Amino acid sequence: MTLRIIFMGTPELSCASLRALLAAPAFQLVGVVTQPDKPKGRDLKLQPSPVKELAIRQGLPVLQPERARNEDFIEQVRVLQPELIAVAAYGQILPRNILDLPRFGCINVHTSLLPKYRGAAPIQWAILNDEAETGVTIMKMDAGLDTGGILSQEKTPIGPEDTSETLHDRLSDIGARLLLRTIPDYVAGAVESKPQPADGATYAPKIKKEDGRLDWTQPARALWNRVRGLTPWPGAFTYLLGRPQPMLLKIWRADVAPGSGTPGEILDTSKTGIIVACGSDALRILVVQSEGGRRLQAHEFLAGHQLRPGQRFAGQ
Repeated sequence: MTLRIIFMGTPELSCASLRALLAAPAFQLVGVVTQPDKPKGRDLKLQPSPVKELAIRQGLPVLQPERARNEDFIEQVRVLQPELIAVAAYGQILPRNILDLPRFGCINVHTSLLPKYRGAAPIQWAILNDEAETGVTIMKMDAGLDTGGILSQEKTPIGPEDTSETLHDRLSDIGARLLLRTIPDYVAGAVESKPQPADGATYAPKIKKEDGRLDWTQPARALWNRVRGLTPWPGAFTYLLGRPQPMLLKIWRADVAPGSGTPGEILDTSKTGIIVACGSDALRILVVQSEGGRRLQAHEFLAGHQLRPGQRFAGQ
């Protein structure tokens, strides 16, 4: 007997879980729910979500409600008669009458070790906050924001070479595998949800473009984490002070270096990078991009831009 499942998800992160469910013979995908198409690009052409594109290729019915509380949408879900709803980065909080509709309720793939980093951007904030590890939680959903009971978890270390992009891809794969392992035990009653611990709950708010601005009064390690945590979007950026106007630079890769000076002051420029004083220690810029330019190694950038010690980046 196959389990009738509706999958809810929107971004690329969700696709690994959808592919895993599609490949499992014990599950029958009866529908996919994703966010409405969004205008993108210069011509603001409507673009489907990665999940919608995958679902259409697989011939699955797709629902795209503006609001998950819409009565017509809820009736459409009811008609599909799901026994379980699996969710991965859908983008809306589900109302109680959706949560209670399937026999086995709704379970969610969340890319943090709950109760840490509830909310929209757990991957980025784990790096921004210098965590040594993160992971994936499969939880039984309730009416709160990532507050449901824990069914299973898997950890992964955050390495010095990790960015939010590499961590995103790894957690996406971990989440898909963990979901497949968890569902059979959950529906068989072999695993029960455990309430999240009361202590240690944190929130990971949505990342804004301005979060990428480097504040050179912060310690170099904090700025290094910001570069890694906000790659590829929105990207860490700063302004090189000078005439006729400051130059916007996007920092793609950096590391911590010894050095001291006025925060934002260029201490050294060489083949090994551009070393900039921070609140403590210094940041060595390794890969940089000027506005409208292409991504360059620091020594390539220096070949076309005469940076010298004593020049300054905007402090905040």
